[in-house]
Amino acid sequence: MPEAVETQTMLCTSPVLRHFGNVSMRYGIQNKSIHSIKGTRIINGNLAHLGPKVFSYIEESVALCQPDQVHICDGSATESATLLKLMQANGTIKLLPKYENCWLANTNPSDVARVESRTFICTERQHDVVPRTLRGKSSLGNWISPKDYNNAIADRFPGCMTGRTMYVIPYSMGPIGSPLSKIGIELTDSAYVVYSMGIMTRVGSKVLELLMRENMEFVKCLHSVGTPSNGIHEMPSWPCDPARTIILHKPENNEIVSYGSGYGGNSLLGKKCFALRIGSTIAQKEGWLAEHMLILGITDRSGHKRYIAAAFPSACGKTNLAMMMPSLPGYKIECVGDDIAWMKFDETGQLRAINPENGFFGVAPGTSNETNPNAMATIFKNTIFTNVAATSDGGVYWEGMGKPPKDVQVTDWLGQPWDKVESNKPAAHPNSRFCSPASQCPTIDPAWESSAGVPISAILLGGRRPEGVPLVYQANDWTHGVFLGASMRSEATAAAEHSGKMIMHDPFAMRPFFGYNFGHYLSHWLSMGRKTTPEKLPKIFHVNWFRKNKQGKFLWPGFGDNCRVLDWVLRRCDNEPCYIESPIGLLPKKNSLNLEGLKETVDLDELFNIPKEFWLKETEAIDKYFTEQVGEDLPEEIHFELKHLRERLQLL
Repeated sequence: MPEAVETQTMLCTSPVLRHFGNVSMRYGIQNKSIHSIKGTRIINGNLAHLGPKVFSYIEESVALCQPDQVHICDGSATESATLLKLMQANGTIKLLPKYENCWLANTNPSDVARVESRTFICTERQHDVVPRTLRGKSSLGNWISPKDYNNAIADRFPGCMTGRTMYVIPYSMGPIGSPLSKIGIELTDSAYVVYSMGIMTRVGSKVLELLMRENMEFVKCLHSVGTPSNGIHEMPSWPCDPARTIILHKPENNEIVSYGSGYGGNSLLGKKCFALRIGSTIAQKEGWLAEHMLILGITDRSGHKRYIAAAFPSACGKTNLAMMMPSLPGYKIECVGDDIAWMKFDETGQLRAINPENGFFGVAPGTSNETNPNAMATIFKNTIFTNVAATSDGGVYWEGMGKPPKDVQVTDWLGQPWDKVESNKPAAHPNSRFCSPASQCPTIDPAWESSAGVPISAILLGGRRPEGVPLVYQANDWTHGVFLGASMRSEATAAAEHSGKMIMHDPFAMRPFFGYNFGHYLSHWLSMGRKTTPEKLPKIFHVNWFRKNKQGKFLWPGFGDNCRVLDWVLRRCDNEPCYIESPIGLLPKKNSLNLEGLKETVDLDELFNIPKEFWLKETEAIDKYFTEQVGEDLPEEIHFELKHLRERLQLL
């Protein structure tokens, strides 16, 4: 088989490698077995099974990154076992014998989280990414020019995989073959990424067959853990280049390029990078929604089942809600997804949603049998834990999990002995994770892999608001609901602890994940309301589980009792007149919340109080945010919703 040679520069898409050609047609790769590419040996799989478009992409990337060999992933159990052995031999993971096929990875301490400041969207015009404002640059959108994009690649990627294997991961976001799904190809030099992508997405021969049969378009995802400029990895078991880490997105080419980090949010490119940033740009073009939302199915005591999507910022109970154990007798909640929803109106005008992911990449600290028993029943099999603590009996430990068993020694995520009383630092990193197959969740919904998606009856929006914001209220209509999403605010947690628990703006819980101009995003949401009849539009609600009394105690018990709020939401979806009008939206009518069997006494008057001064200050904060961050790109409809809210509040 001849090696690839230079040809037809116009067929190459990479700005760095325009001098390399597409030889797939020239050599008829669809009918031959290919054992090397650009002189690089293929140790697993056959490029001929991927089609000419994929061949060209891999060819360009091999020439750029110069790996020693190429492995085309098939998603098989044999492949997974081989990856585990390799990572174990390299010291990347350790077996956790207390559980079934569970492993612990500890990263370089400089590579523990998403790097928002080094995550960029590349377009020709900055305005396509960043709103125009009168007071300077908006923080909504991190733009990079095409020239700087190309330079960033040229400075980092040439030869970055020398001495390593390039893995080719063909994967489907969503059920394979669903009209709501999309295909990606991730090229990476990290076995940890390959194994984790096998959990989080659908990888394997069926994806290869679909790509070949349909000659489909796909999202290009190039990732390397990189090599520091001095050529020395501080932690050979977790290679990375923190000083030069960068994550790039180019929506025009459906392209993602990530360098220097092995952490999941930066390296599992099907997750936030594809599912939200690139996904949202595709959704805008094609007329659907890619959102940072959970999806759950709820069956009431009469047996009537509906589906709800919900957008909450971090630390606001998204996973807990998706896996809730309802306290109301006769109710059942089942999980479709805990993080991302792709939603599209079908031919009947019904909004349908899929979970494009195949697993859970959840934050471990705070997860326990008390807060989320279904998550705990999910994660102790076929799971990779990252940056949690290890126990001497072969298990794991993290803050909020409960007390470690007696006579068991704990080793923290940095490899140091840890004691709950004497140690003055957490055992697990605050952003430590579990990566587990969604199919293992005991309450996984039977339709979670439905090709058609599940029908969405309601959309919840919310945040962590300790004062002023009631437990639940309904938007007056779709436009008002979009305003509620645009003005979402939540108490800062974890990384922003130093800020004194200040209230941060996080519109639609998408602040770090917008793939394009936020003002245009709002216009797109408004346009979705015109795709069907008002009767078929999902109703939109705002919820707040976190309001406190003057003594600082939560007014609402939360967790399983949140199903009482969902019960009221469902009744409103049925147009039951169980509401009263208020300046901010529709509130539950007195005695309309089902408190049957509630173990705690709840001060409903305080929980649903709407303090005039608080809400007037809220409108000032929202107005300031819109002016300084969205500027001239704020849709008029949203401007008028804010104006009308102020007018209604003045009548209180």
